[in-house]
Amino acid sequence: MTRQRNSDATPDDRVAKAARRAANHDAMRREEREPSLGARLGQIGILGWTIVLPTLLCLALGRWLDRLMGTRVFFSAPLLMIGAAIGLWSAWKWMHRQQRRDRD
Repeated sequence: MTRQRNSDATPDDRVAKAARRAANHDAMRREEREPSLGARLGQIGILGWTIVLPTLLCLALGRWLDRLMGTRVFFSAPLLMIGAAIGLWSAWKWMHRQQRRDRD
């Protein structure tokens, strides 16, 4: 007795296999609990602080350097952008870690 390969399988077999996969996927989605409102608000708060904190720290550093060097916004403007970039990157990494954790 020989086994058929996937490429040799009849179209009915492929359709049945796809239907089983879709049904399993739907069943898994129904079993997953939806996060509570508090959990979602907590995630929004974490993301907000993850972006705002590095931005404000870099801005404060820039203002201090500007006062020290006697410049106007020579250090503040670039450090503000660098702080925002760091915050956005950190938030992006955190979101992907959360997604990966939720999938597992």
